[in-house]
This record gives sequence, structure tokens and C-alpha cells, in this order.
Amino acid sequence: MRSTLKFAVPLAVAALALGACGTKGGDTPAAGGTGSGGAAACQDFKIGMFGALTGPNANLGIYIQNGVNLALDDYNKKHADCKVSLENYDSQGDPTQAPALAKKAIDDKKVVGIVGPAFSGESKAADPAFNEAGLVTITPSATNPKLADNGWKTFFRALGNDNTQGPAAAKYIKDTVKSTKTFVIDDASEYGKGLADIVRSTLGSQVVGNDTIQVKQTDFSASVTKVTSSGADALFFGGYSPEAAPMIKQLRDAGWKGTFVVADGVKSADYPQNAGAAAEGTIITCPCVPADVDPTFLNAYKAKFNEDPNTYSGEGYDSATILLDGIAAGKDRKSMVDFVKAYDKKGVTKQLKFDAKGESADIKVYAYKVEGGKIVSAGEIK
Repeated sequence: MRSTLKFAVPLAVAALALGACGTKGGDTPAAGGTGSGGAAACQDFKIGMFGALTGPNANLGIYIQNGVNLALDDYNKKHADCKVSLENYDSQGDPTQAPALAKKAIDDKKVVGIVGPAFSGESKAADPAFNEAGLVTITPSATNPKLADNGWKTFFRALGNDNTQGPAAAKYIKDTVKSTKTFVIDDASEYGKGLADIVRSTLGSQVVGNDTIQVKQTDFSASVTKVTSSGADALFFGGYSPEAAPMIKQLRDAGWKGTFVVADGVKSADYPQNAGAAAEGTIITCPCVPADVDPTFLNAYKAKFNEDPNTYSGEGYDSATILLDGIAAGKDRKSMVDFVKAYDKKGVTKQLKFDAKGESADIKVYAYKVEGGKIVSAGEIK
């Protein structure tokens, strides 16, 4: 959300250990180096983390940030004479804040790449500016398929989009949940509606009702009435955990017994915490791999943060590692685009490689389930 890009000594970085500074005569110059035979100047480069670090969806951003920090720790241990630092751009998941934050990142010439934006709405708002400035972005979590259709040369996505997650969710609803009457609700967001529409079109006549709610809504009585009166045996919700938790609580309070199916926007520890017993049995789809796929990464993450990796922690680590490998290879902001475009190495989540549109070339979608108040893997959806 894994095997030869190990945390303790990443092979990619070791192989490129020319560093971002301090190269000696005869070595390839590091970023900003002269290549004249003396020591290359350290450029004090930064990578950015762009996403919600505060606000109702902060957990997802923090999970990513943890992965990024882990990758930075690993890199800086190997390049102690010229460390790379992290610049945080806290969007609170709000697309209206994204353009100003993008400008701030662009204006800081030390920033050579961005991990993020984390959400689809803020990506749509910020990525045009990043593209114009030539600043690479690798999103570990924004899944709206249309983001790759804009011709942005700086856009890369380190996971599958909703054109893979949506059909996988629909397949799981039909084949594993065995639903014959499915209700679909979206939250009108760039992410939620886009994903829900794919599930709607894939399930076709099996959909017995539709509804739209709003972000930050807390009273779902109208939706509850629609769901319960429809006879639906399953409900798919395209949206985020702050709305999913009260929604399922109100549905259970009304006596609805069907299966609640959600996607990666709800895969956060605060969902079962806030929904309590009502969350039990919830199915969560995600183009993110389980934490234990790479034991070395899992153990290193637990040692640093005293908890297991969570949603998109691994993807955050991988996205940051690509940028750090570029810095180690002597790339700056201008040359980073071509470096990322040609990248092809094993990460902790998958083979890290991109197609011509910047999409991940290695895509997997997993199902998760809430059991005993925790989100546990239910296996890959194939």
C-alpha cells in the first residue's frame, strides 16, 4: 500500500551512491556539481509532501507522510554529508487550498519533486501548475482516472486508478458478497462520484437505487430511508471515512442488515473507531497492498512509528524513494521528469514503472474487512 527494495539498504540507492554531493574526481557529478574533478557542491534539495495533514481526512495524509519520512531516513543515513529534507504542504484535503500551495512549492527552487497531491480533487486543482513549472508529482493515493488524461508531463501515479478499483469493487459485490440488489451512494467529490459512477455502470441493472450526499454531512436520514425501502442487500459508498462512519451507524440503527462496501477513502483507523460496532463486516477495496507483503518494510515502519504501516504508507515510501533515487543520480528539478519516466525498479509495494500517461504499470486491488474493530486483509481481488 515488496521485496528487493529493502529498507535497511535499498539496492537502488546503493547502486547510485554517488550522492547529491561530495563526489570526487572521476565520479559522475551530483546534482549541481561541476564535474571538474573536485568535490561537487551540496544542493540542499528537498522533496515535498502534498496532502491533508490536518482536518477530517488527516489520517490518510499522515500515513503517507510516515512512509515518506521512512524513505528520507534511509536515504539520509547513506548521504549524511548532503541530506535531503522534507517540505510539507498541508492541503487539509481541500481543493480550494491546492493552487496556492502548489505555487509555494514551485517557488521554492530547492524542491525537486512532490509526493502527492494525495487526493483527486486537489490533484485536479494543483497539477496544471506543477506541469507548467516542470515539477514532478508522484501521487501515492489519488485514484480518479481522468487525472491521467490531461497530458500533464509531470504527472505520475504509484497505484492503480479507479478504472481498476471500481470494476474490482463491483466484482467483489457480485461474486463474493453475492449481492443481487445494490444501492450506490456518492459524496459528490471528484474521487467519490467518479468511483461510484464506475461501480454503477459495472453493476448495471443490479443497482436498485442511487443517492448523493455532501462532504461534512452528518444527518443521513433521507439516505437511510431510501436504502431501507429499496430492499438493497448491499450498499456501495464512494467517499471518505468522516461521512462513512455516521452513515453506517444510522443505517444499522434503522435495522438495515446488508453489507456495507466502501473504497480506499474509508480505509483509515478512524473509521472503525468512529463507527464502533456498526463498522463490523464492512468491506473496503483498495489498490494498496497489505502491510505484511514486505516484512523488512513492515518491521522498519513498526520500529519507527510503533504501529503497522497503514493505507498508502508503502506507496508513500515508494514514491519518495523514486525521487530520492533521482537526487542520488544527480538529477535536479528539470531532469527529474525524464528520470521518473524511465524508472523501472522493484519497490516495497510493486514493480515501480510507469506507462506513457504516468500510470502505474503494475496494478493490484485488494479487499479488506473490518473484524474486531480492525481493518484486516481479505485477499487480492482477481
